[in-house]
Amino acid sequence: MKPLASFLSFLALMASSAAADILPGTQALAMTGDLSAQMHEAALREMDKRIADAAQARPNPREHTFGGVFGRGHLSRMIGLDFDMGGLADMERFGNDSNPAMVAETSRYTVWQVRWPTKDGIHGEGLLLEPRAKALAYVVAVPDADQTPEQIVGLAPGVPKESQFARRLAENGFGVVIPVLIDRSDTGSGKSEIGMTNEPHREWIHRQAYMMGRHLIGYEVEKVISAAGWAASKKVPVGVVGYGEGGLVSLYAAALQDASIKAALVSGYFKSRQETWQEPIYRNVWKLLVEFGDAEIGSMTDGLVVEYSSEPAVEGPPPVKEGRKNCAAPGRLTTPPFAQVEAEFKRMETLVSADVQRRKLISGEGGGLVPFGSRAALTTFAGMLGITSTMELSDELPKDRRREFDPASRQLKQMRELEASIQRLVQTSDHARRTFLLDRLVPEYQMEKWTLDLRFAPLDPKKVEHEIEMGRAYFWEEVLGKIKDQLPPPNPRTRKIYDEPKWTGYEVVVDVGGEGFAWGILCVPKDLKPGEKRPVVVCQHGRHGLPSDVIAGDKPAYRNFAARLAEQGFITFAPHNLYQKEVYYRTLSRKGNTVGLSMFSVIVRHHQQWLNWLGSLPFVDAKRIAFYGLSYGGETAVRVPPLLDGYCLSICSGDFNDWKRKVASTDDRHSFMFTDEWEMPYFNMGNTFSYAELTYLMFPRPFMVERGHHDQVAPDEWVAAEYAKTRWFYDQFGLGDRTAIEFFNGGHTINGQGTFDFLHQHLRWPKP
Repeated sequence: MKPLASFLSFLALMASSAAADILPGTQALAMTGDLSAQMHEAALREMDKRIADAAQARPNPREHTFGGVFGRGHLSRMIGLDFDMGGLADMERFGNDSNPAMVAETSRYTVWQVRWPTKDGIHGEGLLLEPRAKALAYVVAVPDADQTPEQIVGLAPGVPKESQFARRLAENGFGVVIPVLIDRSDTGSGKSEIGMTNEPHREWIHRQAYMMGRHLIGYEVEKVISAAGWAASKKVPVGVVGYGEGGLVSLYAAALQDASIKAALVSGYFKSRQETWQEPIYRNVWKLLVEFGDAEIGSMTDGLVVEYSSEPAVEGPPPVKEGRKNCAAPGRLTTPPFAQVEAEFKRMETLVSADVQRRKLISGEGGGLVPFGSRAALTTFAGMLGITSTMELSDELPKDRRREFDPASRQLKQMRELEASIQRLVQTSDHARRTFLLDRLVPEYQMEKWTLDLRFAPLDPKKVEHEIEMGRAYFWEEVLGKIKDQLPPPNPRTRKIYDEPKWTGYEVVVDVGGEGFAWGILCVPKDLKPGEKRPVVVCQHGRHGLPSDVIAGDKPAYRNFAARLAEQGFITFAPHNLYQKEVYYRTLSRKGNTVGLSMFSVIVRHHQQWLNWLGSLPFVDAKRIAFYGLSYGGETAVRVPPLLDGYCLSICSGDFNDWKRKVASTDDRHSFMFTDEWEMPYFNMGNTFSYAELTYLMFPRPFMVERGHHDQVAPDEWVAAEYAKTRWFYDQFGLGDRTAIEFFNGGHTINGQGTFDFLHQHLRWPKP
């Protein structure tokens, strides 16, 4: 059909649908109530299905090769562990006059204060129990995060006698290394000069490490594996035993290091991980459930005893004390029913052939609980190391000789050591990102040549298309997470909700697959001419926002910018993004992370569908659809348009940033480390993409930044320095006129001056 005939047909539809107040070519929208809540809830249900589906589709880790080592390579990458552990650790005994190296001795063993190196300036620290006679075997005994090594030896109160599993092992001829784990207190979480938080120490480390491709689990597994490597040099069997958080670390260590660790005892941890998103955030492992549940990880060990004991009771983060900010993520630990543990344990039978299985589940009568570190479990564990022992426990308690020992100081020392190492990664990540992407786009030899020449010929943009596509694919799949299901037909439903002098506004809902739907508001100018196709500006709200916020009410942050642009003749569309209700969108990200997805996985999918639908409208020029967002909408501006070619232009307002510093640094008040925005870290994003690198993925399409001098999201110098990289990149291809930054004397708000000019220029639409 010719354009004029098509448009006349559309006008006829407009006339026929006027009474129904719907957009022509659509069904009437009948949904009522809080569409934002309904949209979030539908997305959460869809994510639940993806978690369930992932469990059914997992590969057998012993058949799933990566670097020729079953699934170990994948699991080590997920927890940021250097799979090549390197040389042998040196177990240093240390002390002074007040705190001697020999902490205690009994008739059967001596207790030493020890530390040992891993990598990157990080050390394990704890106790070494040496039997009087030659050790039958060595065990790395890992207490829960809120237990000290001294407590499981009986040197300090807090653990019942029958659960002092390190002491029981030492009394029965085992050498024992006991590492300190990062605990759940909040004493050191923050900086006194900036602000202290109620984030547990484990969360404080997790949030900064996760952004930099590291993980607290990985750091602690590395300490255990390093200690096990030292123990293996004694030429006796080596095993690991752990309770609670120590059970998690022990399970992972045994799965990842079969060379030294011959058996593991895991207590108070093993179960189905389908609801791991409800646990504390420091257990959040990117993409874990796609490949691994506890059964898969357990199947990778040489021998495994699972003890059904009570998990450490964690009701949430520490309560907020005076002078501290409430920044911590929610998360609980509860003891699962025995049936769940048993079912997960039995799944290992389908993963490991019977002739190599060495697995035992220990429980009380009728599937009841047993005390952690029970005699029965340790006896079975010893048998897996080839040692027959009744594992008796005497009444002889060791006595601590240290006069000034403070476990809290040791804890803070261990935590600060990790923080210092992570902050070095933050500081050096510019080089990592350059190596990852920029050096592929602008070869170093070209840059050297340009330093010698006053003039040079711009590079050909087409020569970097392949590398940019590779970068887009990596960012979408490995950082945000990509939903690969085919989109259904949009099936648009609409109703008229605005009738202004110059434009008409329609509420729109489209399908996005399953129960999910997307919702927004389309503003159509009334002066459309027959056959005319106009540009569209997608106007994106920020956190806590709604589509109507950018259209009406003259809210200070938005200044009705979608309506103002519609009055200037643009078609505008205000989609709803999934970050209005914190309890919903943060849960969506927590759930999604377990299967390699995030809330932006869903948001990108919604925008794909919006582009499909907008491009199908007879009055829309599908090649001139631009994006303009504020705050979280500005965050969307550097995440979604770079991935979707349907956006010909993007404007980031009130968000452009040095992102790795904004998310992971602990030396500046602007950092999210000092706020409750715990959903912000994306695994390894700090080493792959900051905002400049994301704009490279937008190239060669136009891109602009709108920045208020008094915007508290970040200081001007962060924004200016990061944008300088964007401008530099566009200039190398002679396309500097396609990017701009506008500073204005204002705050966290739409300014609507230079950005409006930018839209008119690059969308080729005349100013009024």
